[in-house]
Amino acid sequence: MAEGGSGPVGIVLVSHSAEVAESVARLAEALAGAGDLAPVAAAGGTPDGGFGTSSELVVAAARRVDRGAGVAVLADLGSAVLTVRALLAEDDELPPDTLLVDAPFVEGAVAALVTASAGADLSAVAAAAGEAYTYRKS
Repeated sequence: MAEGGSGPVGIVLVSHSAEVAESVARLAEALAGAGDLAPVAAAGGTPDGGFGTSSELVVAAARRVDRGAGVAVLADLGSAVLTVRALLAEDDELPPDTLLVDAPFVEGAVAALVTASAGADLSAVAAAAGEAYTYRKS
């Protein structure tokens, strides 16, 4: 189990599009394999179904996946990152030990979920997601 908490690290995927966030979450779950997966939640779009980033949806997703071992948040584009940073600066909206992870959105999500599901702590989950920047495609 993850150090410092009672369960695995949770993963939140923040996108400007609900469909993108949900699809990446499903892809990560499919690629992470069978067994007990760490919790992952999509926080995409706005509450009315439009494009954008909603702090309310991010907070709700983080609270859903929090099991006490921390929450790794991956964001797709600029304002999604800014929304998460603003929430982290408020220091009371997100669960304790919530971390914005610098990682590519799709590859990082898969690496984070695989690593969290193996019981790694938040720093290891963040490192694995960040290492996805080194995956070469040519």
